This record gives sequence, C-alpha cells and structure tokens, in this order.
Amino acid sequence: MTRAQANLLLLLAAAIWGGGFVAQSTAMKAVGPFWFIALRFAVATLAVLPFVVFEARKAKAKTSARHAKLYVLTGLALFSGAVTQQVGLQTTTVTNSSFITGLYVVFVPLIAVFFLRRAPHWIIWPGALMAVAGIYLLSGGHLSALTSGDLLTVACAVFWAIQITLAGTTVSATGRPLALSATQFAVTAVCALAMAAAFEPITLSAIWAAGPEILYVGIFSSGLAFVLQVIAQRYTTPSQAAIFLSSEALFGASLAALLLGETMPATGYAGCALMFIAMLVVELVPGFARRRLPAA
Repeated sequence: MTRAQANLLLLLAAAIWGGGFVAQSTAMKAVGPFWFIALRFAVATLAVLPFVVFEARKAKAKTSARHAKLYVLTGLALFSGAVTQQVGLQTTTVTNSSFITGLYVVFVPLIAVFFLRRAPHWIIWPGALMAVAGIYLLSGGHLSALTSGDLLTVACAVFWAIQITLAGTTVSATGRPLALSATQFAVTAVCALAMAAAFEPITLSAIWAAGPEILYVGIFSSGLAFVLQVIAQRYTTPSQAAIFLSSEALFGASLAALLLGETMPATGYAGCALMFIAMLVVELVPGFARRRLPAA
C-alpha cells in the first residue's frame, strides 16, 4: 500500500466517524441514550469477535488477571465517555459535539503530565489555552450560553483521553488490541444495558426505527473504521495520520450542516477553527521536534 492510499483510508475512517455523530443524534428520536449505547456496543462486540479469534491463535502470551483488570478499566472509561457524549447530544448540536469531543487530543498529554508524571512537550500548554479559547468562542463569548450538553461533551473528551491512555498501556502489555476492543465494547454494552433496563422504556418498534443508526455506528464506526485505522497507520507517518484522523470533526460538522441543517454564528465557527488548530499542533509539533533531533 502506498502512503497516498493509506492516507485515503484514514480519511475514509474519519468520514465514517464524522457520520457517526449524526447517527447518534438522530437515533435518539426513537430510543434513549442508554439503549442506544447498549445496542451499539453489542453490535460492535459481535463485529469484532471474529478478528479476536484470529488474533488469539497468534497470541504469544495468555491473558493474565492483571491484563483482564486493565481490559475492564478501559471498558469503564469507554462507557463513561460514551454516556457523557450520548446524553450530551440531547442538548447540544452535532457540530459542537464533534469539535469538543476532538479535544481528547489535547487532554491525553495533560493526563500523562498529571497522572503518569511524564514531562510534557511545551506545545501542550498553548494548545490547551487555544482549546479553552475555542470553547469560549463556541459559546459566543458568554460561558453561560454553553449548554449542559456542551459541558457533558467536555467531560466526554476527558474520559476519551483516559480511555486512550489506558488502551495504550494495555496494548503495550498484552499485544492484543482486538481482544481489548472486544472486551471494552462488551463492558460498555453490559453497563449501558443495566442502566437502560432501569431507567428507559423500550419497544421492538423503537429498536427497529433506530436500527439503521445502531448498525451504522456499531458496524462501521466501531468495526470498519477501527480496522481501516490499524491497517493504514502501518503505511503512513504519525504526523500525516494525525491530520487525516483529526478531520473527523470537520466531517461531523459538514454532515450536520448538510443532513440536519445545523448552523452557528461566525464566532462559533471561529471557535471550531481554533479547537481544530489546537488538535493539530498538539499532535504534529512534538512529532516534528522528534524528527529533527537526530540531525542536531
């Protein structure tokens, strides 16, 4: 595979994830957020299982009790991120959700600073300030204008960052990314099912009505896009991968405008642009710095 083909696959993955925001929003016309999460991740678990079996045949080490604990913790972080994002979509727009969720790129290195005691690259601090400024502009210059959904989505970005950090640690220890994926999907599905059964009504007609969105997000967003990312990143640079994957937010906003008719004032678009720049600089600048070190 050429680098250009790999980058196109990453762009396709980002587009699939961007479409997922629209599907998550429209599905809640028929089912509650917990039922959607439960069904979505149940489908995702089944979609990934065949790959897990294939991976297990080639695994060099068995899963230990410590590994299983890491799998479950990662799943709980994923569940927390999914819940805050999905409930947040009830009172925020798809455009806001897609850009605010993308701030996990900024939060990941911040978590490494405070919890893993890793020295940060200097770009993290201006990147974080740019992200905060972007949220401020998204509110139109009035923080009181931020909805509860916007704030829940900020929390979602934090949980996403925790999940990514745990996933990185777990995959490094086990070498089994697909087993981790299936386990965290299953943990999320079970937790969401327990909440849904306790708090949300459901009917077969409601599930049928939300069926296309559930299948799209379960199979394509959680299954196909993940596989495309894993394959494509072997044939391109981390910096280029970051650029193409970050376009998820742009696809989410574009599809929201096209399919849902969402709009925002100029300050809102400026805030989205600032957050997108923050995502890019936090991803790209450290990589450029590492590439220059050997020549120094």
